Amino acid sequence: MPKIVDREARRQAVADAVLRVAAREGLEHASLRNVAEEAGLAVGSVRHYFDDHSELMLFAMGELSRSIGDRCRAHVQRLLDAPRPGGSRRADVERLLAEFLPLDDERREEAALWLAFTTAARLRPALRRHADELHAAMDDLLTRVLDGARRAGRVAEDADLPVEVRRLSALLDGLTVQAVAQPGRVTPEAMRQVLRRHLESLVTAA
Repeated sequence: MPKIVDREARRQAVADAVLRVAAREGLEHASLRNVAEEAGLAVGSVRHYFDDHSELMLFAMGELSRSIGDRCRAHVQRLLDAPRPGGSRRADVERLLAEFLPLDDERREEAALWLAFTTAARLRPALRRHADELHAAMDDLLTRVLDGARRAGRVAEDADLPVEVRRLSALLDGLTVQAVAQPGRVTPEAMRQVLRRHLESLVTAA
């Protein structure tokens, strides 16, 4: 009998190969040939699952976006479903927001890959859609977190929520870029301290 191949599983395996090559050598080296070699396939086999290199890049970026989004949404949902009473909520929020930061090797690699894809998206409209979707989802998560903190009396009632969301998003993005570019200088503890100080400033304002 002919071997039955799970098409989606094979597409996922090829996308994972894209991310490994991009993490190790840079996104510009994730050619069909290099990705096929990384995945242990012939180039013709890769073309069987993806029409061209653009479709492969789009799929790989979508998988990366989904992975980041799923992890962060899971943390948000746990916080919103079962918030702990009293002062522990701020610690919960800090742990949640820290999920957006490259605090370990896995998240640093993930952040570097995302920055590479979003930089490429500037000139590739097809990739820009995934970048816009993830940024919109991040804004939605931050809005839910800050709105919950405001209703709990941890953020000033008259706070301009869209502005605070943009400030927090810019802080997280800036720390991520600095940590990827200068990991020896922008340490995980330094990032946590900056995030903690920002959250304290919101509580003080309340």
